[in-house]
Amino acid sequence: MLVTSRKDLRDNGWERVLNYFRSKSMWMLHYCTGCGAIELPPTMTSRWDMERFGIGPMATPRQADLLLITGYLSIKSLKRVIYTYEQMQNPKWLIAFGSCPLNGGIYYDSYTVINRLALYLPIDLSIEGCMPRPEAVINGFNTLMKGIEQGTAVGYKRYEQNYAWYKKNQDAVLNRTKPVFDSGVKQ
Repeated sequence: MLVTSRKDLRDNGWERVLNYFRSKSMWMLHYCTGCGAIELPPTMTSRWDMERFGIGPMATPRQADLLLITGYLSIKSLKRVIYTYEQMQNPKWLIAFGSCPLNGGIYYDSYTVINRLALYLPIDLSIEGCMPRPEAVINGFNTLMKGIEQGTAVGYKRYEQNYAWYKKNQDAVLNRTKPVFDSGVKQ
């Protein structure tokens, strides 16, 4: 039987096979901006050993398929995270650590901190905790692996389908020209 399109591959069950192997070999790129990064070294070392699950660190976005945001994001760093995410090849997944990427954490009222990362990039999984323990990180990785294997972790497809919406939100923050904070001093 001749396979003529990606839809034919999916209908023939090959997508399930591909997803199985994708879930067993994930290369992560971590963008460490906050305290959530403290939990990554213990998760990688011998006590929890995330490499036994097929997850390992990668140095460049073009070779990684898993992006970890491990703390708060400022407006300046959001631009770099978006650039990094867009450099990654499909399929790709994004995990948010702790409360900072979800609601700003303790910096929720700062004018320079992004409060909801999900408005700018699709989050496939968020790991609760401030900061999440290595057990929670491993549990989150296992949950993402199950989602990839079942075909439900499709944030990259949402990003492609709703790119105009994400881009509008990104531009609203990154191209802001009015000052956020007015000191009230007349010049």
